[in-house]
Amino acid sequence: MSEGGRAGAELELAARVIEIVRELGGRSAEAEVNVRHDAEALTRFANSTIHQNVASATTGVRLRLHAEGRSAGGSTTVTSADGLRTLVERTLAAVRVSPVDRSWPGLAPPAPLRLSAGHPGSGERSGLAFGFDEATARADPAERAERVGDFVRAAGGLETAGYCRTVYVSAAFANSAGQAVEGRTAEAAMDGIARCEGADGVARLAAARLADLDGAVLGARAAAKARAARGPVELPPGHYEVVLEPDAVRDLLENFAVFGFDGKAHHQQQSFAELGREQFDPSVTIVDEPLGSRAEPAADLPFDDEGTPRRALVLVRDGVTTAVTHDRTSAALAGTASTGHASAVSRSWGPKATHLRLEAAPLPGSAPGAGGTGVIADSARPLVAGMRRGLLITDLWYTRVLDPKALVITGLTRNGVWLVEDGEVTSAVSNVRFTQSYPRALGPGRVLGIGAETVLLPESWGRARYAAPALHLAEWNVTGNASG
Repeated sequence: MSEGGRAGAELELAARVIEIVRELGGRSAEAEVNVRHDAEALTRFANSTIHQNVASATTGVRLRLHAEGRSAGGSTTVTSADGLRTLVERTLAAVRVSPVDRSWPGLAPPAPLRLSAGHPGSGERSGLAFGFDEATARADPAERAERVGDFVRAAGGLETAGYCRTVYVSAAFANSAGQAVEGRTAEAAMDGIARCEGADGVARLAAARLADLDGAVLGARAAAKARAARGPVELPPGHYEVVLEPDAVRDLLENFAVFGFDGKAHHQQQSFAELGREQFDPSVTIVDEPLGSRAEPAADLPFDDEGTPRRALVLVRDGVTTAVTHDRTSAALAGTASTGHASAVSRSWGPKATHLRLEAAPLPGSAPGAGGTGVIADSARPLVAGMRRGLLITDLWYTRVLDPKALVITGLTRNGVWLVEDGEVTSAVSNVRFTQSYPRALGPGRVLGIGAETVLLPESWGRARYAAPALHLAEWNVTGNASG
């Protein structure tokens, strides 16, 4: 039976696997072991009623072996002595029949974790206390249900749907070169919509602590947007000035991470990124922050799946593309070092940034807020006030890549679009289809303003987090509307 969740349990399991590899595979076998205890709890609601509460907790062990020029991997959730021995035996057998692995990058050498002095209780090898909220990790269904109830009541009778979730991860890594590190993390997220006469409004937020999620604030915001989105007019296709609210900007960051700043795609010349070139407006700075920040301490594990310590990585500084993300394989191909972005699938699909932040542009005297409860997000208000005629867009979805090299995306708006004239919202607008190069939209001279605060948002389909401000852009290519 697994002891997942007990401090040090995962590192002990990883060490046992390394010992078995040395016994069965000899000292020449190179081994990497990831042990991960993953506990997720989800409370879902629809028709303004909780209809599902689910929770799962598993401890998994992944082994990657390299011997005699060949590599193979295996995994198990059976963490008994026999289960671990069987995992090693199976993986060694797979290595013997695998093709030669000419891109094997070798093992990560022993290296200390890069932890912030602002998170006491952590050491060079252990990140167990790093940015970790015990209350969130141990949250029960009643605590999530309380936030759902607040969301529903704040919507004032409108139909609502969404979820509130908490996640706890405790993990360790060890390899046969001597690297051995551990860490744990907890996070919470809430995402909900309110519906009024066929119009939807949305509010979502991610946080390192469940206590930082205010269901009433989110519910009021979603309801205000839904009511304001009633009776939309239809606008013709064309190039529109736009203010993208943080939820919409999140989609830009997600696509930049997956298709733009991927070091494997960059090496294969399938990415728009050109290091050292001014590809963005000078107001744009994009940072990957896997360790969180003092303002938004939603930290991930302090090491990646190859045991490389994670750190903040500036991808764009003042408009100039400065870096792409690497695991050890893509770094070896590019002749550089890993940036700590290895995952279970990064050798195949490329290393991805999962904690991108587009830096905000604070106004003098401005103070951070929680996003506001009105039609316009707080960080978007000054940007809307400066728009002569254009669109205020809440959210983007169903986005698909048409040209990965130029990162041309087609997709739809949802959850609220409004026409803005002379700095005032004058009408709701029906949803539109767009076809737009995301890098070009943020290119030199095309960013007219950036919001004064970022909002930490959950990924739509996974556990990545994106810190996004509102954006005022000179041009957005609308290619269709509700009529086609």
